[in-house]
Amino acid sequence: MSRLNELRMIARVAQMYHLEGRRQADIAGHFHLSQATVSRMLKRAVAEEIVRTTVVAPSGTYAELERRLRSEFNLSEAIVVECAENRDGAIMARIGEAAAHFLEATLQNEEIIGVSSWSETILKMVENIHPMKSGKARYVVQTLGGMGDPTVQMHANQLTARLARLTGAEARLLSTPGVAASPAAKDVLMDDPFVRETQALFPKITLAIVGIGAMQPSNMLARSGNVFSSQELAEIEEAGGVGDITLRFFNAKGGVVKTPLDERVIGMSLEELAHVDRVIALAGGSSKIGAIQAALRLGIIDILITDRFTASRLAVSEAIEKVG
Repeated sequence: MSRLNELRMIARVAQMYHLEGRRQADIAGHFHLSQATVSRMLKRAVAEEIVRTTVVAPSGTYAELERRLRSEFNLSEAIVVECAENRDGAIMARIGEAAAHFLEATLQNEEIIGVSSWSETILKMVENIHPMKSGKARYVVQTLGGMGDPTVQMHANQLTARLARLTGAEARLLSTPGVAASPAAKDVLMDDPFVRETQALFPKITLAIVGIGAMQPSNMLARSGNVFSSQELAEIEEAGGVGDITLRFFNAKGGVVKTPLDERVIGMSLEELAHVDRVIALAGGSSKIGAIQAALRLGIIDILITDRFTASRLAVSEAIEKVG
């Protein structure tokens, strides 16, 4: 009976602390025990499962879906956002809001942020960020050439510059097209000292924020002119390409796709991205399911922020493929 008596005492101490809200010092005085003894008893209450922790997910959150994505794709975090409508505009807006909050909450001092500036979802994120009260980041680095059609050009530049201003950082622009006319033209553009300075920061990036593209370019990217022709995209598809991150393509199994066209892209490579401490991917929408699934198989994405419709399809699709 001695063990039962001991557990009864532990349960009473746990009740006083957790349910009655009494301080450890108060409990110690009540029972004429030392505070260290009360602390040990509370730890024992957990070990004996007298005290059990229950986490109740708030309405509008998707804890189980997030757990499945973390497990299926070996992610450190998955954020699944509520979205009332399964359409691209609404999805991008909700993902952008969630990404803004996550960045504000987790940004570290002296962070060097790499950002792909031709992403509408990342643009939505920047629109939702509140100015940091004290400067945190050191640089915001453009990871894909930012020059293009002048009517769209300002969006890429403003995205990078505004994110830098909001995070107290210095903007480092990549003032070249995302796709050069030829490898020789790329060499000329890369010889610019300002371009070299920006690219020299790629290995120092500690946090990269990327979008995931399907083979059909997004509206913003298509309007910028930083895209391959239909014939060139067909060549990439023939090599197995199903999607891209900063115009670096990959196949359905998560392998990097290399074609001669890759030599014309001015921006961060997937190999360089793999060495970044934290890579956050913002992506959603029915047209991107295959591309997102393949991108997650690359093994370079640490955190995925997506919508509930996309998350459900990803979890189901991956589970089916593993069973098959």
